[in-house]
Amino acid sequence: MGRVRFAVIGTSSISESFVDALHASSDALYVGSMSRSVERAADVTSRLGGTEPFCGLDAVVSSSAIDAVYIASPNALHYEQALACIEAGKHVLVEKPIAANAAQARQLFSAGRRHRAVVMEAMRSVHDPAYGVLRDTLSRIGRIRRASLRFGKYSTRYDEVLAGRQTNIFDARLATGALMDIGVYCVEACVALFGVPEAVSCAAVRIADADCEATGGVIDGAGTLLARYPDMVAELSYSKITQDMLDCQIEGELGTITYRGVSVPLSGALVLRGRARAGASRPGEFTEGDVTETLPFATCANNMCYELEDFCACVRGERDAEEFERITCTSLDIMDEARRQAGIVFPADAA
Repeated sequence: MGRVRFAVIGTSSISESFVDALHASSDALYVGSMSRSVERAADVTSRLGGTEPFCGLDAVVSSSAIDAVYIASPNALHYEQALACIEAGKHVLVEKPIAANAAQARQLFSAGRRHRAVVMEAMRSVHDPAYGVLRDTLSRIGRIRRASLRFGKYSTRYDEVLAGRQTNIFDARLATGALMDIGVYCVEACVALFGVPEAVSCAAVRIADADCEATGGVIDGAGTLLARYPDMVAELSYSKITQDMLDCQIEGELGTITYRGVSVPLSGALVLRGRARAGASRPGEFTEGDVTETLPFATCANNMCYELEDFCACVRGERDAEEFERITCTSLDIMDEARRQAGIVFPADAA
């Protein structure tokens, strides 16, 4: 087949970044964007270099000009929009998280198999070659005992919460909050690197309680998950109300891997432990003869190109999407349990 022709649902900055990836790809083609407003759809499509605007979901699913749909609408709309596209025979690449909970995600993947449509979550980190480098390096640090994966940045939308106003990023009715918006990167990286944990514990920082109308109930601004494995523990820290300045770290008995940027890995290092020093009490004096290597991360201006490349390969039948489906569903299982412990309930949970 030729280039995969895309419609885009959503007009946020993340949608524009994806369109940039489409324009840079030899495998894909941007056709146009969807809006409920005819004028808005036309304006966005023209500005982004498309040829056919789409007014409403019906126009997308009935169009013969597209093969696939990239969905970057609010989280609570992902399931309904993706299912309609799948049932119309369109392939779907859905921005993270693919759905409000694991049950919805599994229904989408099942529908994809029935309609022979590729269904994939747009989780950029899982597709970034840097995570292949990390996986290849794990064997060099011996038995892994601890990992700390973290992502935290202050959101201007939190200012709206503090002012008592509604904002889509912190609204249980829209299946959002810190875990769903930013913690998901840490969870999926953990699953991609270490597999399914035996148990999960969540300590959430709640910024609104059940009676808060602006947030639609309990919502989180930050938190930490502990994912327990037979021989190790992973700490997954996330925040949209503070700025996290620390690197990610994976600790083995023979060495330690550090890297910056859980969603967009920018740089990393491997430190192979030297000889342990008995009685050392000052930081930096615990070992001697350590060997440090820089990890060979590829540089990329927009790492959404990697998820697009993998998606197009699946559409062409050149690779299987099963591994990505497993990571997505396992991660949502973890986040469902974390939300249960934190008392965060979405409308989709009652279905």
